[in-house]
Amino acid sequence: MDMAPSAQTLPPTALPTVNRRRVATAAALASAVEWYDYFVFGIAAALVLGDLYFPAGSSTAGVLASFATFAVGFLARPIGGIVAGQLGDKRGRKPMLVLALTLMGVATTGIGLLPTYETIGVAAPILLVTLRVLQGIAVGAQWGGAMLLATEYAPEGKRGIYGSVVQLGVPIGVVTANTVFLLAGAFTTDAQFAAWGWRVPFLIGLFVLALAWYIHTKVEETPEFRDAEKALAEKEKTEQNSPLRTILRGHLGTVLLAGGSFAVNTATFYILITGVLDYTTRELDMKKSAVLTVSLCVSLTQLVLIPAAAALSDRYGRIRIYTIGAIGIALWAIPLFLLIDTGSLLWLAVGTFVASCFLSIMYGPQAALFAELFTPEMRYTGASLGYQIAAVAGGGLAPFLMVLLLETTGTSMSVSAYIIALSVIALISIKVLSDRARSR
Repeated sequence: MDMAPSAQTLPPTALPTVNRRRVATAAALASAVEWYDYFVFGIAAALVLGDLYFPAGSSTAGVLASFATFAVGFLARPIGGIVAGQLGDKRGRKPMLVLALTLMGVATTGIGLLPTYETIGVAAPILLVTLRVLQGIAVGAQWGGAMLLATEYAPEGKRGIYGSVVQLGVPIGVVTANTVFLLAGAFTTDAQFAAWGWRVPFLIGLFVLALAWYIHTKVEETPEFRDAEKALAEKEKTEQNSPLRTILRGHLGTVLLAGGSFAVNTATFYILITGVLDYTTRELDMKKSAVLTVSLCVSLTQLVLIPAAAALSDRYGRIRIYTIGAIGIALWAIPLFLLIDTGSLLWLAVGTFVASCFLSIMYGPQAALFAELFTPEMRYTGASLGYQIAAVAGGGLAPFLMVLLLETTGTSMSVSAYIIALSVIALISIKVLSDRARSR
């Protein structure tokens, strides 16, 4: 029995398999290139942006300023989710996805071309923050569009596995971003990397514009949105024509519970790919290339784990699989940093791999779970808001808080405690969502 608290069961779609596969592939690629563009900033923030754009008296201060800029992108994500959600629920999923991809391509390329503090002074960090805000708006708009493009085309009983193709964009983005940074570092000296090598991964992000054009010309609007258009046209004649107003008046609790259930996942994820990169290279004197390689290999395993968890959720229920992942993250938070603190590359790999397994168990069913919380006419807005609230509360501040906690307490166990606290919030939120599902 599916324990997902569904506001409405999504109807099966009578579409040719080839069309579904084309749409699923397009959604997965859209997610992958968007997250690639977003993640290259996180890696650059840990490696070079602090020195280039926020010169300060200590390396810690520069990293904190760089991670604060990284967090700004997360604060902007709900704006993208709200704007795209409103328009996506009223005008269609596809146009918003195309717009998000275009905005991301322009912002990422702009960062790759941006002069440093040494060249243009205080204008450099101001422009960097502005472009990071645009990245945040773009990714906030993208997730809901790509997720709905996949799940609303899914056949009966396969919503979880179809939704997981969008979730695969995250590990694909991480793998690609790490690979490009590794290559940039391998083919440049340290001086060349600091001067121009770090820019190459950002300039490659320009190719996202080609994908935006492909989706615009080759992919049709989702069947469920087309079915909902008649009801939406009727609502246009009344005051109750705003998906955001509907969410805020009648479903805000569901949005907040969705965000609370997922904050631990996104926080732990960004601690692993960004915070740990800074911690191991700056505090534990581990080699940058070795840590990036571990991150890349661990992310590759998620390409198998995420769809496997999604398939299990189709069979055993979203909530059940989701809960297992949240419990696992809580239990592994302390062993994770005990292993990392050894300074051993092997134990770093073991610790982050096990953590990644639990993250994948949560992440696989998450797209379908969030889609099932809302009806089609408010689904883009509701699901996007839930996801982006989690991103702000968890992911955006996580690397910054990790550095702050390490500096303040002098022990990595404080970071473990932070993860455990978010896990408790997640489990409480999941329990309430599950109880609501049973009451229906």
